[in-house]
Amino acid sequence: MFSRRHFIAGATLAGLSAPAIVRAQKLFRDFPFSLGVASGDPASDGFVIWTRLAPDPMERHGGMPLSNVPVEWEVSPDSGFREIAAKGTVLARPELVHAVHVEVAGLQPDRPYYYRFTAGGERSLRGRARTLPAAGARVDALKFGVAGCQHLESGYYGAYRHMAREDLAFVYHYGDFIYEYQQDYLFPDGLPVRPVRRYAQRALFDLTDFRLAYSQTLLDIDQQAVRAQHAHLASFDDHEVINDWVSDVDNWRLDLPGNNPDAAPGDVFMLKKAAAMQAWYEHMPVRRALLPRGGMVAMHREFRYGDLMAMQLLDTRQYRDDQPCGDGFKPACPEVFAKDAEVLGKAQEQWLARNLSQGGATWNAIAQQVTMMSLDRRRRADEPEKIVNLDSWAGYEAPRQRILSRLAGLDNCIVLTGDEHQNFCGDLVQRDKVVGAEFVATSISSGGDGSDQRRGTDEFLKLNPELKFANDQRGYLVCEVNREAWQTHYMVVDRVTVPENSLSKRATGVVERGVAGVRMA
Repeated sequence: MFSRRHFIAGATLAGLSAPAIVRAQKLFRDFPFSLGVASGDPASDGFVIWTRLAPDPMERHGGMPLSNVPVEWEVSPDSGFREIAAKGTVLARPELVHAVHVEVAGLQPDRPYYYRFTAGGERSLRGRARTLPAAGARVDALKFGVAGCQHLESGYYGAYRHMAREDLAFVYHYGDFIYEYQQDYLFPDGLPVRPVRRYAQRALFDLTDFRLAYSQTLLDIDQQAVRAQHAHLASFDDHEVINDWVSDVDNWRLDLPGNNPDAAPGDVFMLKKAAAMQAWYEHMPVRRALLPRGGMVAMHREFRYGDLMAMQLLDTRQYRDDQPCGDGFKPACPEVFAKDAEVLGKAQEQWLARNLSQGGATWNAIAQQVTMMSLDRRRRADEPEKIVNLDSWAGYEAPRQRILSRLAGLDNCIVLTGDEHQNFCGDLVQRDKVVGAEFVATSISSGGDGSDQRRGTDEFLKLNPELKFANDQRGYLVCEVNREAWQTHYMVVDRVTVPENSLSKRATGVVERGVAGVRMA
């Protein structure tokens, strides 16, 4: 059924030649930049700037006409845009739901810039991003953030407003930007959950569904604040597609929330995954090199912060073998020790090895999605066997040992992880030798308010001597890096079931240069 506003939009476009390009002023019936602005993938001479035209973001096509729309963009070294460092015009295309990704270049290294967009007589809010230092330049300090896992129904994103106020060079987002299900299930205590807000759809299947999930998430003003203030290094984990997926395997299971007993066969699942990957690209501030091709995204990439840090951003989903032992949290079966098992896939693992062998940085950081420590997940003394998370590296012992072997040959190795909805801090150990440190960041909202410690945490820590810290509050990490030490601060909020909350520093893990293990400050 067509409304009067649809008729007017269609009439405005009548007579335009194909491919139609809309040039009318005040074209939009509402503010077209309702989903905010963002930047990402910084380099020493620029970064990506992103926006999407969506005057009615929860409507099909975002309330936009099915035509190309020119979008002007400007970048300035000052917040008042008195000086313009770069500018241009890009087409917002309906094939990409009128999202634009501008790869800005020619800027000065290691300094902040401001950017904005204009379309149809409307102007976006201002965003801010910082370029990286020049390649190989001496750098003495770096401060950046780590965050992810943000189930919209589990809580508000107040932690992001705190993060927006931090003085950060960039934010590594480890994934689970959206979730593919509504929270119509029970918490472990058996009592029904009252979601703080509801996803528009119970489950996601096609491109329209995934686009709506991103639209709803990006309407959150705290989410917009952190994306406008800090450049993001975006990755994805499982919930951007479906829980625990790997490669071409749909791993919905009956014992997990929102799951379907009839998991899609591989060919059907790949259609769904292709739609999910397109929607992810459309809404992330990433380079055109990450445009999906054949349903695949070349997500792994390297970022170097002068001579201080080399960060390898990994993809632990697209090339991984199916989880062993039927997935879940359970004792390891023989499949866990399969010699031919893959997490990264051969090509990505070789790429990682080449990058790590280049050296040239004080700190080697690996940014990825699932926990690398092989933790015993028991929290009761009466459980007889070690329990592992089979969706983590602990379910793939051969590739885990290969990565640890590479870390053993390097200095100052740090692994940054998400997924757990808990804060962890511990040593990476290979055959009784500490070869690195891992900082696992909690969720922004997934899991609800949480508490300082889950039941049985004392037993959990006793069973895992490599683990130095465990916490079950929501929040994010702030990493402060200099030439002598790496400090990771665990920033937590008191509640997420209310829009506003208070922030505190719960703990700090420290790795000293030349010392592989982590200690709590």
